[in-house]
Amino acid sequence: MNEERNEFEVRRHKLDSLRGQGFNFPNDFKPTHHAAVLHEDYDDLTKEELAERAIEVAIAGRVVLRRDMGKASFATLYDTGERIQIYVRSDNVSEQTYEDFKHLTDVGDIVAVRGVVMKTNRGELTVEAQELRLLVKALQPLPEKYHGIADQEFKYRRRYVDLIVDQESRSVFETRSKVLSSIRQFFQARDYWEVETPMLHPIPGGASAKPFTTHHNALSRDLYLRIAPELYLKRLVVGGVERVFEINRNFRNEGLSTRHSPEFTMLEFYESYATFEDMMDLTDEMMRQIVRDTTGGVSVTFGDLELDFEQPARRITMLDAVANELGEEPNALRDEGHVRTIADQLEVHVAKSMDAGAILNELFEARVEHQLEQPTFVTQYPASISPLAMRNKEDPDFTDRFEYFIAGREIANGFSELNDPEDQRARFEHQASLKSAGDEEAMSIDEDFITALEYGMPPTAGEGLGIDRLVMLLTDRHSIRDVLLFPQLRDRA
Repeated sequence: MNEERNEFEVRRHKLDSLRGQGFNFPNDFKPTHHAAVLHEDYDDLTKEELAERAIEVAIAGRVVLRRDMGKASFATLYDTGERIQIYVRSDNVSEQTYEDFKHLTDVGDIVAVRGVVMKTNRGELTVEAQELRLLVKALQPLPEKYHGIADQEFKYRRRYVDLIVDQESRSVFETRSKVLSSIRQFFQARDYWEVETPMLHPIPGGASAKPFTTHHNALSRDLYLRIAPELYLKRLVVGGVERVFEINRNFRNEGLSTRHSPEFTMLEFYESYATFEDMMDLTDEMMRQIVRDTTGGVSVTFGDLELDFEQPARRITMLDAVANELGEEPNALRDEGHVRTIADQLEVHVAKSMDAGAILNELFEARVEHQLEQPTFVTQYPASISPLAMRNKEDPDFTDRFEYFIAGREIANGFSELNDPEDQRARFEHQASLKSAGDEEAMSIDEDFITALEYGMPPTAGEGLGIDRLVMLLTDRHSIRDVLLFPQLRDRA
């Protein structure tokens, strides 16, 4: 810590010296090229070909490495994720400019260079400086070249430093950007509207979760940060927006873990005159496109798994999945007493208020979920834990709902939407009774949404997909903090 402080003071004194010479963080330099373009255009040319062409360029970047040799220096600049070497000689840029570069410029500073593209005797593409300017004096030192950032928490708290020194981290967030772009292209090609819905809600809804509460002074009322946009998006479906999607930030006042963050990004989409089977088909198509757009192939390596997205995902009902794992007859798992006995034997905690469907779900999460390695749709979720999903017409204890699992983790949740306003009110009232009994994650009754359904919502199916968990899979990252630019962290002790 003392070393960092001493380095800070040394750099600040250098900045004072520079200010005495008139330096004032200039903002009048325009690069003509970036490092990536220079490598793409000129890496294949020989030293002699470059010398003959005398290609003049203007570049800017952060100094990440330097070697001083008397009256000349080599330095490496970092620019938009790529590196390019510069060669600075005192007889090219003036004696004073070179001395300032040598003695007042440090690793981490941002400099501008005008010069000619060349190659060294070792064949490294280089810009020989004919003009050199300091643009930004960095007071904080970068981590040492060969050590990077060993402290994982430092990476999360100072992501801006992490992006400078760790190309793998930068690649993760480049992939995340590509995922979002691929999703938008996918839905826009299918005539979906992209919309934005409120982040401040008058009542918590759209999913079962404990909300964050805030207060609006002008309205003199409490509001809730969005748990999910579902009920607003379905209001739009009522209004005649037959295909709609939103990439949204959601907030749930729950614990921190490698898979959970209190704020996270979701994709939600809805399509009129579609069923949950259509949503599964659409998800298979979307995943193939996203994987191709981000990796160039149809498979992804995650840990020891090779995940295949070329074929449609496997489909299995929850009843069958649990029955297969436990060696039970599926229909026997409909009996509350029987599944409660099984849960006790397996030491799976279940509440007294849970019915057979809720207990079945607990058994699934405890014994089956983690084994679903290849892409799998688990279908027919119990109605008691699916307050917004349409009941299955042949088996009303279950719903036309699925969850999408990859590598033992839930990635998406979708269903044929409940559009019967009276059934929806009854489901909300059941949730309200659970909330009154102490369930902080149960939903409230949304009267306006029921009113919207009373105007008539066409048969519709929808889905929510977790962007953060998807990016984790595509980048082989096993903590959600690795794919969030600025994750929430506990206060330092």
